[in-house]
Amino acid sequence: MAAPIVVHRPSPSGGRRITVGDEILGLAHSDGDVLEFLRRAGLPDAEELLDDPRWVEWRGGRAHHYEAA
Repeated sequence: MAAPIVVHRPSPSGGRRITVGDEILGLAHSDGDVLEFLRRAGLPDAEELLDDPRWVEWRGGRAHHYEAA
């Protein structure tokens, strides 16, 4: 089963798109941004989930890095 939250590869201008299923939550420039998007989506305690591959898939680049590609 694929992780429901995807942190996509860093964009050329910096930041990473965050999706849950087919819904784009926003462009994150930090873990704090990711957590805020997930809080708004109904996951208030998402901090524990960022390093859990059952919940979050980090694509194209190292986890927790948001610098331009």
